[in-house]
Parts: sequence; structure tokens; C-alpha cells
Amino acid sequence: MFKKILVVEDIEIANYGIIKILVDKKIILKTGIIHTQYCDKAFVMFKEAMQKKDPFDLVITDLSFERNYWNEDIASGLELIKKIRNIQSSIKVIVYSIENKISKINSLFSDQKINGFVAKDGYDAKELVNAVREVYTGKIYKPTQLQNILDQKKAMELTDYQKILIEKLLEGLSQREVQQYFKKHNITPNSISIIEKRIEKLKIDFNANNTLHLIAILKDFGLI
Repeated sequence: MFKKILVVEDIEIANYGIIKILVDKKIILKTGIIHTQYCDKAFVMFKEAMQKKDPFDLVITDLSFERNYWNEDIASGLELIKKIRNIQSSIKVIVYSIENKISKINSLFSDQKINGFVAKDGYDAKELVNAVREVYTGKIYKPTQLQNILDQKKAMELTDYQKILIEKLLEGLSQREVQQYFKKHNITPNSISIIEKRIEKLKIDFNANNTLHLIAILKDFGLI
């Protein structure tokens, strides 16, 4: 398995939790894990390891960090990943974060070429172990819930009618104004009751609390 892992997490107890999980599951020896609460310090540790020709094999990092001192340069896990990859492009990276926006997670895989993502949800210990094991074998690890959502997205494509409806709502039109637009452009059905029902059905389909939430979800899914 991995010989040297850098763990970067601003909650100290979470750092020790990650270490305990990986050591208990015999993923790595305790002496092979270095941890810190700060991105700046993590980058220094990374560069020192490179200079000593004893580089890290894997970085496990959060995305969001509390700023703890005034001269902190690297404010986020994303910035840290970019800086590390600029020096050692082959290093494996697993993001361990509470982030739940599908578009953000997908961009980490497509733009930053991360090797794995584990969502913090209170039941993530097993998933983190699975992620490290999968990444070690050269695979890409995506969380189960993310894959389920992506599968759901593939199954949910908006009709032309729905796209126009959402487009008009995005423009700030009321349901009455949407009806007037539909009538003017011969788009049917165009009764207020049908328009309202179509919006409500979309809310139910995408588990949205209200129209603004629905629009946010559709944007996150890349459907609008």
C-alpha cells in the first residue's frame, strides 16, 4: 500500500480520526502518515519531502479551511492541490469534504484530475478506506451517492416545453406572464393550472423545496 500519506484537515480531531482509520485497517503504518491543519504548512511539508527525495504518495485534503493566521497564503484545499500538482503531477489526491454540489465535485475530477472524492456524512470511514484502496490500484474513486445522482441525471432530461418554462422563470416572469408568453408564441398547454402543475411536478422530480431551489438543482445538474 501507500508508504507516505499527507493528511490536510483543519479540524485536528478529524486528522487523528483519518489516521486511526487508515492505520487500523492496515492501509499504512502510523509512521508513514504526516498531518497538518494548515494548507501553507502542508505545502512546506510537501516541498521538503520532495527535496529529500522521499515524496508523498498520496494527499488526502479537505477543501475548506478556517483562516487562522494573518499571513496565510494558501486558503483552500483546491489551491493546495494546484500548487502540489504543479510540482508533482503524478501524486495521488483524494478530496475528503462536506462539499455536495455535483458540478463542483465533477470539476475536481475533470479539471484537477483528482483520484478520489469522499463525502463527509458521518458514515464515511468505510468509504475513505475503500477510496484509498481503489486509488492505490490506479482506479478513480467516486462516492456512491455521487454515482447515483449522475445516473439519475442521465435518466432526467428536460423536454423542450420544460426548458422554455424554466427559462422564463429564470428571466423573472410570473406564472401569469409565462402564460402570456406561451399564448403569444403558440406554446401549449398554456393554462395557468397546467403551468403550475408542470412546475410542481418538476419540484417533486428533483426534490426541490421551492422554485428557486429547483432552478439551483437544475443548474447543478447541468440541465439548464
